[in-house]
Amino acid sequence: MGDNSYKTFELTVKKEEPTLVPPAEDTDKGLYFLSNLDQNIAVRVRTLYYYKSDIKGNKDVAEIMKKALSRVLVPYYPMAGRLSISTEGKLIVDCTGDGAVFVEAEANCEMEEMGDITKPDSVILANLIYDIPGAKNILEIPPLVAQVTRFRCGGFVLGLCMNHCMNDGIAAMEFVNSWGETARGLPLKVAPFIDRSILEARHPPKLEFPHHEFAQIEDISDTSKLYEEEEMVYRSFCFEPEKLEKLKKMAMEDGILDKCTLFVALSAFVWRARTRALRMVPDQKTKLLFAVDGRSKFEPPIPKGYYGNAVVLTNALCSTGELLENPLSFAAGLVNEAIDRVSDSYMRSVIDYFEVTRARPSLAATLLITTWSRLAFHTTDFGWGEPVFSGPVGLPEKEVILFLPHGEDRRSINVFLGMPASAMKVFEKLMQI
Repeated sequence: MGDNSYKTFELTVKKEEPTLVPPAEDTDKGLYFLSNLDQNIAVRVRTLYYYKSDIKGNKDVAEIMKKALSRVLVPYYPMAGRLSISTEGKLIVDCTGDGAVFVEAEANCEMEEMGDITKPDSVILANLIYDIPGAKNILEIPPLVAQVTRFRCGGFVLGLCMNHCMNDGIAAMEFVNSWGETARGLPLKVAPFIDRSILEARHPPKLEFPHHEFAQIEDISDTSKLYEEEEMVYRSFCFEPEKLEKLKKMAMEDGILDKCTLFVALSAFVWRARTRALRMVPDQKTKLLFAVDGRSKFEPPIPKGYYGNAVVLTNALCSTGELLENPLSFAAGLVNEAIDRVSDSYMRSVIDYFEVTRARPSLAATLLITTWSRLAFHTTDFGWGEPVFSGPVGLPEKEVILFLPHGEDRRSINVFLGMPASAMKVFEKLMQI
C-alpha cells in the first residue's frame, strides 16, 4: 500500500499465544442494547500506534497495558462481551465479561528499519495486528483485539482491532485515551455514558426525509470493469494549509457560495477528480457519502462521553455531467446542503428508517469519505509519551477515501485512496493545482 521505500524489507514478528483480559471487577452481565446507528456499520476498524523508546524501555509495556486494560474495561464493560444476534435479528452485545483478546509480540528489528511508517505496507502491517484465526464473521471476533509488538530499539507498536458497531471515531478515541490515562494512574477525563437506549427508534417510526444515502444507483458507466481488469494502486496526497486555502478560494471565487469550510472544499474537489478519473459517463448518477457527528444535533444534545455511534451518513447526489461541467462551487454547494440537512429530525429519521427497512447504504457509483482529521488519537499516552504516528490500517472498501491529519501541527490533510492504475494516473494529474 502506498509508495514504499522498503519493499525488500521483511518484518518477522514472533507472537505469543493470545490471552483474555477481563474487567478487573465484576460488571453487569446480560444483553446490552445497540442502537440502529450501531447496526449500520458493523465492520472492523484496525489502527496502529507507534511509540519510540524512552528511559523505561519496553520490557514491561505489555504487562502495564494489560493491567490498565483490565481496569478500564470496568466502566467500558460492553467491550469485554461478545457480539450476538437478538430475536429481532439485530446485533446485540452479550455482556459475558470474557474480556478483550491481548497478544504480546516481538519484532526482529528496530522500528526505524520499517522505513516511512506514514506510508505503510499491507504485508508489514498484517504482522502488527492480530486476526482471530478461522473467524468466519464478526460474531466470532471479540469487540476488542489488541497486540503489543516490542522492537529491538525499545519502542513498541500497539495494534488494535475494534468493531465499528461498538463506537464511532469520537467514542473510540475516548476509549483508547481512557486506557492511556488508566495506565498512567490518572482519573478518566471523560467518563463513558453507555446507555444507548436514548437513541431508540420512535414508535411508530417517522420517515421525514428521502434518505438518498441508502438509495441503490445503477452503475451505467460500469466502472466496476476498471476495478476488475486493472491492478489497484494506492496513493497518499498531502494538502498543506496553503493548498487547502487555495481550494477554498477556488470554491468561492464565483460568489455563489457564502460559506465554505476547508472540509467542504476538499471533499468537493476530490469527488470531482475521482469521478473524472474513473471516466464516468455524463448521465451516470454519482453520490458522495460522508459522516456527520450528530452529538450536538440532537435536541437536547446527547450526554458527554456517549459511548456508541452518534454519526450519520449524509449525501450529495447529482449526475456526472452536472458535477464536472459546473464549477467547483456547484459540488461544494451540494456538500454544504448535505451538512445543513443534518438536524435532530434527520438523525431520528435515520434511526427510524433502519427500523423500518434494515437498509444498508449502497456504494454503487459512490464515493465515501471518512475523515480522521479531527480525532485526537495522536494524544494517546500510556506512559511512554504520545505516539510518533497513529492511524488506520488500509481501506475497508474500494469506494472509500480517508482524510488523515498530517504534520506536527496536524493542519495538513493526507488524502489516501486506491484506484485502478489508469485512473490513478489521471487522478494524480488532477491533484496538481
